[in-house]
Formats: sequence, structure tokens, C-alpha cells
Amino acid sequence: MSITPGAIRFNTDSMKLEYYRGGPVGFGTTTTTGKWVNLTTYSPYIQTGGARGVSGGGFEPGTFTNTIDYITISTTGDAQDFGDLITAREMDDSGCSSSTRGLFCGGNTPSNTNIIEYVTISSTGNAIDFGDLQGQRINSTALSSSTRGIIAGYSSNNTIEYVTIASTGDAIDFGDLYQISATPGVCSSTTRGLFGGGSTPPATNIIQFITISTLGNSADFGDLTLIVSVSAGLSNSIRGIFGGGITTTPSTTTNVISYVTISTLGNAQDFGDLTVARREFSGTSSPTRGVFLSGYQDDTTTRRNEIDYIQIMSLGNAIDFGNLTSSRSGSASFSNGHGGLG
Repeated sequence: MSITPGAIRFNTDSMKLEYYRGGPVGFGTTTTTGKWVNLTTYSPYIQTGGARGVSGGGFEPGTFTNTIDYITISTTGDAQDFGDLITAREMDDSGCSSSTRGLFCGGNTPSNTNIIEYVTISSTGNAIDFGDLQGQRINSTALSSSTRGIIAGYSSNNTIEYVTIASTGDAIDFGDLYQISATPGVCSSTTRGLFGGGSTPPATNIIQFITISTLGNSADFGDLTLIVSVSAGLSNSIRGIFGGGITTTPSTTTNVISYVTISTLGNAQDFGDLTVARREFSGTSSPTRGVFLSGYQDDTTTRRNEIDYIQIMSLGNAIDFGNLTSSRSGSASFSNGHGGLG
């Protein structure tokens, strides 16, 4: 029988899907006619029962926290304890991840720090030392593809840094933001990372973008619907979402959510509203659903434990998901299903 290499069949004896790998001896076959090989697939969702969101650190009234929580994004309900950070600190959404590993980067302890810690998303447990940022950072944020984590945003410099998530080690110079931006909202596709708004100072509505796999400076993408800082971002591989933050005229915390199509250039459009207006919070996502976690309102002493969710490819207001294990602001979040993973 003549079989074309790459043909697929269902083996009714083994009850497994197979493909035909042809070619000469020395390419994994024992004969010149090739062989049938099991098709195997892997998804982190199998290990975590769906895309898992992880949120760590932050500031509770009077103290920094080292708490790490997790949720299953496809469900609703309260977060569960994951473990602890090595260092209690506030990170303003400086979390990034691959499908297996999540990183917490920099922050305020209350002194600025350059430490990077990591966890394995499919397990639970305490964070482990990863390496260091090039300098101490507060008011930065992070985004990622499946391989590379990008950290940027600081009130006194425009440096962009990157790490290879699968390894451990110190961050390396990537390039520069063309405009300094502290605590921008961030999101990513598999190829492109976006930084929306932030404080220059003053606050801005500019969206900047980079190509994650290259090195270089950011470029102009478009504008947010509001001039805003300390907002939160999330995405699937198509659409980027920016929510909340503090506006400047007048200075007030907003509940506005806006969106962009990451592969194009242009201004953001209105998406809907958060359940509670808040700032200094974080966001993460699965391919279909986005979640916003923690934060605080105009009252600087009252932290939030709310988790909101949206359907990324629709428009509309956020819906209550559940609560974190404690009320806090300035946490960092990531997932094993965000837009940078495809």
C-alpha cells in the first residue's frame, strides 16, 4: 500500500489517533516505508482544569502582602490560596507568564526592588528566585509571549527589559519606550505588546507597541478613550482590553473599559464598564474571558477584593466573578491562557 507521509488514521485497536511518518532509515523509522506514530497533544489546561489565573502581592492597608491567590478563569467563585512570595511587595501588574511559568517582577517593598520571582502555574506553592531586573523598579508593568517576558514603565526612565521565561537569570536590555510611562495598562498577542496610558507625568492616553520577538524601541499605536494611569490590561490573541485607572480632568477613578484590535493600529473604542471604579489593580485572561482583580477607589485607605470578568470578543459591562482571599491594591497577575500564548 502506498501511504502519503503525514496521513492521519484512527487506530481502532489502540483507540488512538496516529499519523504516518515516512522517509528513509535514519529519520526515526526502521524501514524505508515509514511507520504509524501516535499523535500527542499537550495543554496546560489539562493540568489546571482550564486556564488558571494567578495573582500575587500588593498592599493591604498598613502593610505589604506576600499572598498569592489563584482562580480558574472559566468558572466563577472566590480565589484560593496558591502560596507566598519570597518578598512581600506591591507590583502594579508587573506579572507575566508562559503556559507553564509565571513571573513577579520588581515592585515596592516599601523601597524599590529589582527582584524577579517565579512559580509553576499548574502547581501550588511558594515563589522561587528567578533573577534581577537591571535596576530597581516601581510603577512598571509586564507582558509576555510564550517565551519572552517584557518589563517596562517607570516614572524616571523609559527602559524596556526582557527575560526568557523558561530559563532563570537577570533581565536584558530590549529598547526604550518612546515616551516615559509609569504604570501603563499592558496586553499582548503572540507577536505584539501594547502599553496603554500611564503617567509621564502627567497622565497620557497614548498607546505604544513593540514586536516582542525583536529588540528595539516602542512605536505609536493610537490613543485610549481616556487620559488615564494605573489602569489594568488583558487580552486574547486578537483583542486588547484596558480598564479602570485614574483620570486627570477631573482627577477621579474611572470604571471605563476600552478595547483595541492588537494586529492593527488605531484608537481604542468603548467596551463597557467595570462593576466598581478602581485603580492600581491587575488583569489577566483566557482565550475567551478576561478578569480584573483587586485595586482601590478614590479613598486611598479602602482596598478591594472584587474580581470582575468580561467576554473579550463581545461588548458590555463586567460581571461579578468572586473575591480574592484579601483586599489589596497593586497586585501582579498572569495566566496560562493569555493572548501572548496564542
